[in-house]
Amino acid sequence: MTTGTTKVITRTVAYPADGLMMSGHLAIPAGTGRRPAVLLGPEGPGLSDVERGRADALAELGYVALAFDLHGGRYLRDPQEMLARCMPLLADPDRMRGIGHAALDVLRAEPRTDPDRIAAVGYGTGGAVGLELGRDGVDLRAIGTVNALTTGRPGEASRIRCPVWAGVGSEDPIMPPAQRDAFTAEMQAAGVDWRLVVYGGAQHAFHHPTVAQAVVPGVAYHPLHARRAWRDILALLAECLPVDGASPDTP
Repeated sequence: MTTGTTKVITRTVAYPADGLMMSGHLAIPAGTGRRPAVLLGPEGPGLSDVERGRADALAELGYVALAFDLHGGRYLRDPQEMLARCMPLLADPDRMRGIGHAALDVLRAEPRTDPDRIAAVGYGTGGAVGLELGRDGVDLRAIGTVNALTTGRPGEASRIRCPVWAGVGSEDPIMPPAQRDAFTAEMQAAGVDWRLVVYGGAQHAFHHPTVAQAVVPGVAYHPLHARRAWRDILALLAECLPVDGASPDTP
């Protein structure tokens, strides 16, 4: 299915990954030339209108953006079902890399994409996928993650070839201070150009109003920090993957 306005064309793209038929959301800016591109990964429950909207916002800025799928077109609203799917996935770097590479292939195959100028931005499980692409040596211009301070197999972070920006809530029980320390120690030991922003008072999934509707301790939406995290991601892209005239300020 293809929809769009005079500025942005969007379409649903089907592709296989992790034994499933994934259903991603591709957003393409106006024009005809090749553009820098962003691979956008969703929170653990899966691809939602929040990530689709962010992909559309990136396309309005001039990026080709693919919001990729994690669960074969499903959005896992039940926290227990989501954990049963995501916890084994997060424990298996090769599966995460497979999901990431499959989506990256779709993004690179889009004729409007400049294959030499791609960044990965992700939230939760989607952010962990982006980090694993970096640890797999994929040539990315930047990696940005929110509440995805996952560590990888020993030594593989040295294969990351781009700046890494990470954001996390200070009150996130899933990414507590010990996890932050392990992540930053891994990045520092590998010689990665890394940054970490801790958003005071924010909990897990603070950027995502839909995920935060789940009645789960330690998960809550923080609209002010959600806007700040979006601005920080846009600043990362403006620095590492610039597009003239990029300025929208909506999450």
